[in-house]
Amino acid sequence: MLIIHPSTRFKRSYKRMPAKIKKDFSQKIKVFQKDPFKPSLNTHKLKGKLDEYYSFYLKDGYRVLLDFAGENTVILVNIGSHEDYSKWSR
Repeated sequence: MLIIHPSTRFKRSYKRMPAKIKKDFSQKIKVFQKDPFKPSLNTHKLKGKLDEYYSFYLKDGYRVLLDFAGENTVILVNIGSHEDYSKWSR
């Protein structure tokens, strides 16, 4: 099972998320921890300025930005809408 570490940025963004997104996240992070590439999560490597990161889907166009820091370790970098990608940097 993966060890998951939320970054400070992730924690701040998570606090601002709507309740239904927080609920969806809590369900999907359990699935992610067991199988990070389960098809229902649509985990994928990003392109462009965020090309070192991965993302998985939540409801209503929200995404979780993450980094595989090791074989069994994941850092949750940020959470937000797909449109927020343009505001995020490394």
